[in-house]
Parts: sequence; C-alpha cells; structure tokens
Amino acid sequence: MHIGILKADSVLPQFQDEFGDYPEMFQWILSAAVGKNVSGIDVTFTTYDVEQGCYPASLAECDGYIITGSKKSVYDDEPWIHRLAGFVVSLYEARVKTVGICFGHQMIAHALDGKTEAASVGWCVGVHRSKMLSLPEFITPTTDGFNLVVSHKDQVTKLPTGAELLATSECCPYAMFRIGNHMLAFQGHPEFRKGYSRALMEFRRDLLGEEKIAVGISSLGLDVDAALVAAWILAFIRASE
Repeated sequence: MHIGILKADSVLPQFQDEFGDYPEMFQWILSAAVGKNVSGIDVTFTTYDVEQGCYPASLAECDGYIITGSKKSVYDDEPWIHRLAGFVVSLYEARVKTVGICFGHQMIAHALDGKTEAASVGWCVGVHRSKMLSLPEFITPTTDGFNLVVSHKDQVTKLPTGAELLATSECCPYAMFRIGNHMLAFQGHPEFRKGYSRALMEFRRDLLGEEKIAVGISSLGLDVDAALVAAWILAFIRASE
C-alpha cells in the first residue's frame, strides 16, 4: 500500500528534534498500526508539500492520500489553500481514497459544499473522547468510542452532501464522518503524541488561557486510541469500493 501525505504545514523548528515533522508522525503511527487490525501489507509513503505547491503528477501515484493538519484555516484566502480545495474535489470525483485529519477533515467539508468556521467554543485541546454513532465495516473491533489528542479552533459546522456522521464529541459535534467508501475525516489527531500536545499548549499559553491549559494538560492522563484509529485508516484505504 502506497500512501501520499499531503503536507499542509510544518512542525515548529523547536519541536522537530523531539517529535519530527508531520509526515514522520503519520509514518510512525501508521507503520506501528500494521498488523493490529490490518495484516499482510507493506506500507510506503510519499510526501507532497502542498503548501509549497507540490502535488502528484497523477492521482494514481498512490493508493490513498492523507491531508494533514495546519495552523491555517481552510477559509483563509491563500492560493495554496484554494488549489488544495480543488484537488480534494478531483480526489472525490475520481473516488480516490482520501483521509482528512483536523485541517484535512475541515478541508474535505469545505471543498465539498459543507462548511467550516471558527468554533463557538473556541480552542479544543488535550485528549477528547468521541462517541461512535455508526460502525462501518472498517471499524474493527467494534467500539462505542475513541480517545484522540485534539488541537483546533475551527470546526466543521455543516457536513457535505452525502456525508455520514460516524462520531461526535462534547467539544466537536462533527468529530468523524465519511462520504461513501472513499472519503474519511477525523477532527482528532491520531499522529500526535501527548508530549507534542503538551508542547503546543505551553507554546499557546497566552492564546489559550490558564483555565483551558489546565484542563487540557490534565486530560493527557487519559489513554489515547491512536494506534486503533491508525488501523482504521489503513483498513479504510485498503478496502475495495
């Protein structure tokens, strides 16, 4: 299985030695998930820095694509964001397996007639639990919910046409959705380690405020289901239409 990582941002330089950049985070968690719920595959990766205008020459270069998070908003008026939105439409129309994470989740909605905007609850940080509302075939073993690190101030507020809501959380009503068997989106970050979550919260202390920081850091004591969600992503990309 060959996965293209559509890189929409870079980890701040002061954090890269310890945590790596976003493509490395995805490579680590997805490689670690091989064999958990998905066996008999080898996974390879190619990174496309879409923020810098780098794209595959053909949609068929990869078996599926993952759109990373970003500090930017999908509604920002920047040429690279507009181009990425158009590329998402192309992936959708060609029924290419596509997984969006955080910004990527919001971009799928934004590009496909849904809506993303600044959340009325403000920033959501730390570990949050999402409740499953539906259990498609790639969710194995079945579960009533999952915990992931989150870090976002924007949210999807309207699902795109044809989307099925799969999970919801107290902070984020549209926490996970899919469109058919080719588009899958998570607001949470399976690729984020708890240490990186803490580092981001400390970096944004003035922006988040002491109360939100305290609650977010306390939540890091919860278990996370990153490897399980990564296995779902692999199973989703691997599954036939």
